[in-house]
Amino acid sequence: MNTRPIILAIVIGAGLLLPGTTGCGEQGTAGGDRIVLPAPVTEGGMPLVEAIAQRRSVRSYTDEPLTREQISQIAWAAQGITEPTRGFRAAPSAGALYPLEIYFVTGDGVFHYLPQGHALERLQADDRRMALAQAASNQRHVGEAALDIVIAAVFERTERKYGERARTYVYMEAGHVAQNVHLQAVALELASCPVGALREESVREVLGLPARQVPMYIVTVGHAR
Repeated sequence: MNTRPIILAIVIGAGLLLPGTTGCGEQGTAGGDRIVLPAPVTEGGMPLVEAIAQRRSVRSYTDEPLTREQISQIAWAAQGITEPTRGFRAAPSAGALYPLEIYFVTGDGVFHYLPQGHALERLQADDRRMALAQAASNQRHVGEAALDIVIAAVFERTERKYGERARTYVYMEAGHVAQNVHLQAVALELASCPVGALREESVREVLGLPARQVPMYIVTVGHAR
C-alpha cells in the first residue's frame, strides 16, 4: 500500500458494528444504543489524486460487512468535526449551519451519526436495507451493499439566515458530503455508488425519521464483487 503523504486517510481494522452504551439522541431522533466510534485516522494512506482517478460508481457488492474502523472513517469524512474549537466539519456548510443529518443503514440496523462525540446512535435494530432499496426505485444494490448512507436535510436551519437561497446551499452541501464519502471509500479500498432516485416519504418511513427531515441522497458502500 502506498505510504506517501496524503489528504485522505486509510484505516484497516477488525470488529463488527456492535451495540454500545445507552445515550441520548441528537436533533430530535429517538434514543437508543450509543456506539462511540474509534478515532479517525488523519494522516497517511492513499494520495488524493489517486482516489479521484480511481473513483467509479459500483453497483455489485459482496456480502462482507464493513469493520467498525471503516465505518468510523466514512462517518468522519462525511460530517466529522475537524476543527474542535469552532465545531467545523469535514464538509463545508453555508454559514456553518450544518442542516444535514447522516444515517447509516447496515445489517445491524439503522444508525444516526452524532458528530459531537463521533458516535452512532441505533434507531432501528433490524435490517432495513431491502426496504430502503424498495424506497429507492427498487435498486438492488441498495439492498446488497454492506452500508447505505442516507443524507437528510433540515432546511429550516439554513433558511433562517439565507431565505430562498437556502435550498440551493443545502443541496450543494449534500454533494460535498457525498464526494467526501466516495473518495474516502476509494482510500479504504471500498466501492461506492450515488443514488438519487428515492421516494422521500418512503425513505423517511423506513428509517423512522422526524417529519421535518427530508431524505435527499443515498450513497451505497461495500466491497466490490
